[in-house]
Amino acid sequence: MRESRPSSRRRSLRRLLAVAFPALALTVTGFVAAPTAGAAQPAGAHPHTTRAAQNARALTAPERQTFHTTGKAGQKVPTTRLCADARPGEASCFAQRRTDIKQRLASALAAAAPSGLSPANLHSAYNLPSTGGSGLTVAVVDAYNDPNAESDLATYRSTYGLSACTKANGCFKQVSQTGSTTSLPANDSGWAGEEALDIDMVSAVCPNCSIILVEANSANDTDLGIAENEAVALGAKFVSNSWGGSEASSQTTEDTQYFKHPGVAITVSAGDSGYGAEYPATSQYVTAVGGTALTASSTSRGWSESVWNTNSTEGTGSGCSAYDPKPSWQTDTGCAKRMEADVSAVADPATGVAVYDTYGGSGWAVYGGTSASAPIIAGVYALAGTPGASDYPAKYPYTHTGNLYDVTSGSNGSCSTAYFCKAAAGYDGPTGWGTPNGTTAFTSGGGGTGNTVTVTNPGSQSTTTGGSVSLQIRATDSAGGALTYRATGLPAGLSVNSSTGLITGTASTAGTYQVTVTATDSTGASGSTSFTWTVGTGGGGTCTASQLLANPGFESGTASWTASSGVITTDSGEPAHSGSYKAWLDGYGTSHTDTLSQTVTIPAGCKAVLTFYLHIDTAESGSTAYDKLTVTAGSKTLATYSNADAASGYAQKSLDLSSLAGSTVTLKFGGTEDSSLQTSFVVDDTALSTS
Repeated sequence: MRESRPSSRRRSLRRLLAVAFPALALTVTGFVAAPTAGAAQPAGAHPHTTRAAQNARALTAPERQTFHTTGKAGQKVPTTRLCADARPGEASCFAQRRTDIKQRLASALAAAAPSGLSPANLHSAYNLPSTGGSGLTVAVVDAYNDPNAESDLATYRSTYGLSACTKANGCFKQVSQTGSTTSLPANDSGWAGEEALDIDMVSAVCPNCSIILVEANSANDTDLGIAENEAVALGAKFVSNSWGGSEASSQTTEDTQYFKHPGVAITVSAGDSGYGAEYPATSQYVTAVGGTALTASSTSRGWSESVWNTNSTEGTGSGCSAYDPKPSWQTDTGCAKRMEADVSAVADPATGVAVYDTYGGSGWAVYGGTSASAPIIAGVYALAGTPGASDYPAKYPYTHTGNLYDVTSGSNGSCSTAYFCKAAAGYDGPTGWGTPNGTTAFTSGGGGTGNTVTVTNPGSQSTTTGGSVSLQIRATDSAGGALTYRATGLPAGLSVNSSTGLITGTASTAGTYQVTVTATDSTGASGSTSFTWTVGTGGGGTCTASQLLANPGFESGTASWTASSGVITTDSGEPAHSGSYKAWLDGYGTSHTDTLSQTVTIPAGCKAVLTFYLHIDTAESGSTAYDKLTVTAGSKTLATYSNADAASGYAQKSLDLSSLAGSTVTLKFGGTEDSSLQTSFVVDDTALSTS
């Protein structure tokens, strides 16, 4: 028998310190790999070093690679929203500034590095080239004036060793919605913070690019639309917009007036209020940019991402437009109109970016919101090169889905069509096709060849369990070359022939699947299509009512069960539902994983229901899921519970396994616990009943 576990009343000192003193912890970690704040020329730079060479060195030097973490994905951190909620006919900016991290002027920061993701971190995370963008212009459209925009940008760039970008050297320009450089709008401290975030992120991703900051007279839709047109008129081929509001029936008219600019890559933030469509992200002519949480990891990439979701009212936006028509290049089948988003980038304030702002703020701070992801993606488009003159570049990622990091975990709310709000392999609403993996996905053709691969959508498919499948996927390549096929989300038992695109096999598991098939040619150009595949329960067989699990109440100890050491126990720290034994997973208050499983055959033709009593006891607080219990049957996830579901006493759970009739599966309870604060998942009196 193991040692008694901590009760729910004991708290971990480690997490208490992290919650109570995050600014202290971040200040300490900030004194590593320090650049010189505010320096006009980075140390060691030759006075005749070219701008591009200087920027390349700043993005690749080992001392620039240090990652100053500020939190973990989904962590609720205190922030202030820089703009008020949008009123009808107006837009709100989406910038959020952390308030738990002390803001510091460059002079006060001294030799310390700012907290938050740096330009070098972003280039590492998204596999971006250290060169590119020279001669190209990215415009940022916002409302009102930031009088410190140029000087704050100078501090941001010099701190990270990037070349100067000023009005004097022609790199930076600040204009009104009519193009005036002298008659600028009224100052606004909230939108000033937004503008600082936007131009810093463009600089971080594409430091060789020139920047035009176009300031609308107000946050009114019309003024912002006029500013949008002015940005294009001034020659920008890339325009970032970190603002939006609720959809309205008038938006299709605004599409034509302000956003229909072929040959220009226009990026728009998906919003920060969780699941729900917003405009102009749902314009058919723009790239809608969702938000992720980005953290360092031990993977080969070195980074991991999930959907940014803090709670029910804070997280990346997504959704199906009520008004805008679906573009021809968008292939998901669940939304008849424009689906938001297309791609994504970091937005979670808990894993946020470093920004310098002295008008809306007091110096260095950590920012988040999809206000960060939109200018990041605009910068990536610029690194990829000038768009095709007649193109709407939002379509580019849809033909290069293999050149994006697919984000497959997390959700941003509740929805009736799963992929609208939940990450999945392939396309999903919160993150689109994923985040940048280099620049290929943002070019008009594979590797700059201009090739186009088109995959024909076969329409919705249906079959029954045990049914034989043969579906030919057809695709064309403008270069006429051979294609390689891959598929994600196929029903269990099916596979695609990589050379021919023929999907074959025998469907074994009932359910509704979102399938994506991608075809790629020898140059790297690719195209994709998505469709729904429904597998129904096959008929046949007569079922005899029975209970299939052996030792269902654990009263025979570990007999018939495979379990982690100490899981099946009589430990008095948690009561059994009945008898003496129960299965107690986790509860240690440290990083820990427990499992409990039994293999069983479900007769064909039966209705099967798994029931069990579950008690969740936790020292965690709030709605963030730190510790989880996942119930699976083979590869099928049946349910997930977390510390957020804790309650007194046992509750009976019931899960339908009828779709698995006729198969042998391993039922498994898997508990995972993070580094502090215990959560106990106690299971008892299980049953798998057929009828």
